[in-house]
Amino acid sequence: MNSDSDLQIAGDILAVQHLLQPAREHPATVAEFAGLARSVAADRARWEHLVEYDATSRWYHRLHTGPGYEVWLLSWVPGQGSGLHGHGDSSGVLTVLAGELTERTPHGERTLREGAQRVFAPGYTHEVVNDSLDGAVSLHVYYPGLTQMPMHTAAHCTAEAAVV
Repeated sequence: MNSDSDLQIAGDILAVQHLLQPAREHPATVAEFAGLARSVAADRARWEHLVEYDATSRWYHRLHTGPGYEVWLLSWVPGQGSGLHGHGDSSGVLTVLAGELTERTPHGERTLREGAQRVFAPGYTHEVVNDSLDGAVSLHVYYPGLTQMPMHTAAHCTAEAAVV
């Protein structure tokens, strides 16, 4: 039996700096956008002091922009929801930073607790609602930046489910 490890065979890539890919200044893949959202979520000092709650409408704040993408911070008081909507040509990452949100799609309903992430592509339709008794905060990364948020009816959602 051969006891050579991959490290013994290939060498330590970290010891060969010229083989390492430089860290990107801005994300370019789905995994990197999800990672960006996780790093912002972990840095509460970056966003927590900005959060406001508005009983009349969902509060939102653009936290960051980069080449072709945007990062938004949203707050939700109990009972607030987005309505059933799409995101035009944008893909996105939704991350719950605090509290709890409910996501409804043509395929069902799920509770998203702090730390939960949802990744979606263009054409994805959902509704996000704060069904809890406490406020909630979420982070939304859109690529390309969100230029459309078409609202849909439940009939559209049912028709979409039949196509999928």
